[in-house]
Amino acid sequence: MNNDQLEGKWKQVKGQFKQKYGKVTDNDTSYAEGKFDEMLGRLQEKTGKTKEELKKEIEKL
Repeated sequence: MNNDQLEGKWKQVKGQFKQKYGKVTDNDTSYAEGKFDEMLGRLQEKTGKTKEELKKEIEKL
């Protein structure tokens, strides 16, 4: 899955992800527009998961 596909998938599931991780805000998810890697870094900081773990979780959703 390339970054464009992951970004598209993220747009579909960001509401579910925000529900699961209450610390993730709209600012965190909207920041991701066009900056998917930076967004993953922010999520990694907030959740303590690796980028690979987050990508796999997004794919599962």
